[in-house]
Amino acid sequence: MGSYNYLLSEKVHSEIFNFYDNVSHKYCHTYSLILMHKNINEVYDNIYKIENGLLRRSPSIARWAGYHMAHGGKWYFAYRIVGNVVFVEDACHEQNMHD
Repeated sequence: MGSYNYLLSEKVHSEIFNFYDNVSHKYCHTYSLILMHKNINEVYDNIYKIENGLLRRSPSIARWAGYHMAHGGKWYFAYRIVGNVVFVEDACHEQNMHD
């Protein structure tokens, strides 16, 4: 197992931010900005464990065919590897893991 560099697509950033932004609107009286940042940081921490702690899996949703899949916390990630670079192409919260 070598050292990897990680490149995240804009879609990954967007999926993570939009999910927690929606949570903050739905639970505006109980979901704090501090908790939102904590949750987002945990997702990014898990992304950097891909191929270095998270198991490589076969995708369970059709739109990720051709990618590897990893699961960390409440998030799933679609990714590919070229050389020592992990290209994270998509992210999906477990609540939304369906086609």
